[in-house]
Amino acid sequence: MSIGRLGSFRFPTGYYLYVGSARGPGGLEARVARHLRRRKQPHWHADYLLRKATAVEIWKAPSTKKLECLWADAMLSMPNAKKHVRGFGSSDCGC
Repeated sequence: MSIGRLGSFRFPTGYYLYVGSARGPGGLEARVARHLRRRKQPHWHADYLLRKATAVEIWKAPSTKKLECLWADAMLSMPNAKKHVRGFGSSDCGC
């Protein structure tokens, strides 16, 4: 699968977790609705993944704090969890 400037990658069959923030216009509800739309120009990495994947669950936690790195660390500590593509996800932090 091609993921914008990151290039092409093969994602093994399985479940994927994705965390992010929604600080732009419309906030959290607008960002989630956009990600779930089938017809859109891909912008975020999640848009590329969702071309092939189906969202199974969405967990939302409105907050004024930046929690993405904390959640990403928590997810990576789960048994059998791994990062498949370096740089996939948030491009404004190093997690």
